[in-house]
Amino acid sequence: MKAVAIIPARIASTRLPRKILREIAGKPMLAHVYEAARSSPLLDDVIIATDSDEILHLARANGWRAQMTSPQHRSGTDRVHEVAQIVEADVYVNVQGDEPLARPEHLEALLRPMARAQVMISTIKTPCPAHDVENPNAVKVVTDQNGRALYFSRSTIPFNRDRRNDVQYFKHLGFYAYRKSALDAFCLLPEARLEAAERLEQLRFLENGIDIYVEETPFDTIGVDTEEDLQRVEKILQES
Repeated sequence: MKAVAIIPARIASTRLPRKILREIAGKPMLAHVYEAARSSPLLDDVIIATDSDEILHLARANGWRAQMTSPQHRSGTDRVHEVAQIVEADVYVNVQGDEPLARPEHLEALLRPMARAQVMISTIKTPCPAHDVENPNAVKVVTDQNGRALYFSRSTIPFNRDRRNDVQYFKHLGFYAYRKSALDAFCLLPEARLEAAERLEQLRFLENGIDIYVEETPFDTIGVDTEEDLQRVEKILQES
């Protein structure tokens, strides 16, 4: 199975300007993400997909493979899809550029379901820390007994009506693996109602009856969206 990782890396960001280039523990955030992906023995290649000349120049200066993509893309999935039109692979892995705590174990878990021919999309989850259960910036996921996603939400799901002690919450981690046909479908389908309400692009697949399989990993991450997130990651990397 040929697996290629694509790192969507746009320079514009609303809450934390130019976050992809912000330094964490002495190097740009993008460097942490690229190095984590490159260290996975399961990936045949790693490509940065960007709409920024500045990011492209940084990549080339460091010997990272990079591809210029359209500035019109609304999501990282659209950017991955563009690269998939010119790069052949069995599986395309979306490693988001604001995940500096990414590690090879995340990619190992992510690719595990893709060994089954019927799986079109996979992603990963981890037990949700108590402080993130009600945090709308931490996306939660619930699955069926076979690992298929039932729903993703910024709300607390499942709702523990009777305050049971045995209810477990899972946090969704923003890594995806796709067959090309799934990427093609995403770009052909219009934005879905639940996707627009939650601002979660993966809901486009579920609303259109396309299964997403979810594998568990013990390794949490922090997607960097704010200055506070960046400082938390900096502290973790400095202490590791």
